[in-house]
Amino acid sequence: MSERSGRARAAFLMGLLLIGAGCVAPPGAWGPAPERSFRLGDLEGQGDPARRASNRLLAEGLDGDAQGRPSQALGLYERALQVDPTNPYAFLALARHHAEGVAPRRALSFLDKAEALLERETPVPPGVEAHLVGLRGAALHAAGRPELAAPMLERARRMAPDAWSDGRLSARELR
Repeated sequence: MSERSGRARAAFLMGLLLIGAGCVAPPGAWGPAPERSFRLGDLEGQGDPARRASNRLLAEGLDGDAQGRPSQALGLYERALQVDPTNPYAFLALARHHAEGVAPRRALSFLDKAEALLERETPVPPGVEAHLVGLRGAALHAAGRPELAAPMLERARRMAPDAWSDGRLSARELR
C-alpha cells in the first residue's frame, strides 16, 4: 500500500470514528437539512398569462425596493395584485415591504392572505414556509413584540439560513 493511500484510508477511518462517537454528523442527521430559500425567480414562466404578468411586476417591484425606491415598488406590488388578485406571492412581497416599513403590523394581514392563497396552490415551492415564518417574526419584532418574534426568526434561520441568517429578508433575497 502506498503512503498516500494509507493516509487516505486513515482519514476515512478517523471520519467514521468521529461520526460513530457523535462528534460529527452527516447532513440532516439532527433534523431536516436547511432548504434553499424561495426566490420569485423560481416561478419564472409558470402559471397562466395573468400570473406570469403579475410575477414580472413583482420582480420589477423587488428591483425598485432593492434600489431604494420603496414608493415605486409599492405601486408595482399593487399593480401585480390588480393583474392577478389570487397571486400569493404578491401578498408575500407586500408583507416583506411592510415588515421593514413604517407600519410593520400591516405585514401580518398580507401574510395571512398569502398563507390562505398558498393553501390552494399545489405544490407550494420549497422554501416559501421559511419566508412566511420569518416575515411574521420580522414584523412582530419591528412592531415591538420581540418575545413573540424571536422563535419565529430562529425557525426561519434554521429553515433557510442563506436568506434569514441576519433576521431579515431583503428584496434581493426574495427576487
